[in-house]
Amino acid sequence: MSPTRAHTGARVHGWRREPALTLTSGPTSATFLPDLGMLGVSLRHGDRECLAVTRNLVAYRQGHVTGLPLLAPWANRLSQWTYRAADVDVQLRGLDLHTDPNGLPIHGTMTARPGWEVVRITTADAATVETRFRYDGDELLAAFPFPHALTIEATVTPGRLHVVTTVVPTGDRAVPVSFGYHPYLSLAGTPRGAWVLTLPERHHAELDTRGIPTGVEHEQPAERAPLGARTFDDLYRLGADRRFAIESADVRVTVEFAAGYPFAQLFAPPRHAFLCIEPMTARVDALVAGDHPTVAPGSSYRAEFAIAVELLQPA
Repeated sequence: MSPTRAHTGARVHGWRREPALTLTSGPTSATFLPDLGMLGVSLRHGDRECLAVTRNLVAYRQGHVTGLPLLAPWANRLSQWTYRAADVDVQLRGLDLHTDPNGLPIHGTMTARPGWEVVRITTADAATVETRFRYDGDELLAAFPFPHALTIEATVTPGRLHVVTTVVPTGDRAVPVSFGYHPYLSLAGTPRGAWVLTLPERHHAELDTRGIPTGVEHEQPAERAPLGARTFDDLYRLGADRRFAIESADVRVTVEFAAGYPFAQLFAPPRHAFLCIEPMTARVDALVAGDHPTVAPGSSYRAEFAIAVELLQPA
């Protein structure tokens, strides 16, 4: 990891014995582990922690996601162990990939992946880090034979973390785009039953028992209602309003989907004090179904989302 010294608004330190970089702007800070998949492990606003690290780093290295992880080159699960994308047939059987309870390959190949290079840190008007990963090793190309560079630019301003992810082909093949993020959000100190969930107008994609889209969608209106004991593992195609939020009496966390993220997965299992609002560049199983964006050599794909934290005044 480089650089090796702290800067104003950016501090290099240790986090659970891993090299970490914390960006700070006013009352807001975000911490990432560049040597461990550029995993986000903290998002604080004042004394409020809004990111849940639900598993230890040993489990993360084994493929169990937590915190704020990048899921690439595919987010969520595939319906089978072969796919054809950008006119290339890919066989995944025999590869060391993490699987879901149904034995399907899930969350791609980048979990806990070393090799991210810190190429820029700026602390003028905001605290920003830019990191880059070259997806071109034999092990990686066996699962996704499309050489490319991944760039993550994370910027912290007061009350806000903004993340831009860019895919640039580095070979002569077009690159299928199917990545996403899986932020584990939490309103620490407030019982889950007291959280209020705001959802935009959206299309709910019907999933089968394996969590794979059936192709059927249903329009759903915007809503604002207590999370309570409700559970989610749901996929949505988004419309013009792409803002989701959870709030308690004194804090609101909003996830804003900007360019490049037309889908969202909402994950809230029972009896857990977190909610995942997941930006996705394509729907679940897009590499198999073929309904994903593709970026040609000489071009790039850019996707942006932000997590905003706002302290609320008592009623």
